Amino acid sequence: MTAIAECKVPEGSLLSAYAGGEAYTDCYSADVSMPVIQAQFVEAFYTTPLFKVERFFLRLASRPSTDVAAKELALGQTETFAMWRVENRKETELLLAVGRTRSWLMAKSGAGQDSNRTRLYFGSAIVPNQKGQLGFGVTALQGFHKLYSRALLHAARLRLERAK
Repeated sequence: MTAIAECKVPEGSLLSAYAGGEAYTDCYSADVSMPVIQAQFVEAFYTTPLFKVERFFLRLASRPSTDVAAKELALGQTETFAMWRVENRKETELLLAVGRTRSWLMAKSGAGQDSNRTRLYFGSAIVPNQKGQLGFGVTALQGFHKLYSRALLHAARLRLERAK
């Protein structure tokens, strides 16, 4: 998968509150050569065929979600989506939480000559438990998580580019 880069969590972002401490954090970015607003990115991300596979498994766990629900989340019309709840949002960012896990999306438009470009970010955080531990599963699944995160961002980028 080209054009997906592992990156440092941007300072001042909603995810940065978890970076640099005891929590596990990761961040990936991809550029698109078009203006993209946050709502477009969120809707594209949660309606890709790849994420729909995850939504299928969530439905089996009694946590259904739909494309309509993804659009409502993107537009700020709901504070929940499947098993996630909105922890915080800004015009260009969305931070979702479930238990000790956080998922973060940000669409940052370019400035000046780069105004027709957008950098898309996707990141995660896992907050330590009360004992200050992340747990065995975090380490055991880290390789899969990194690959899956890149694939999700790649799928969202493709969906946005094909819709242009």
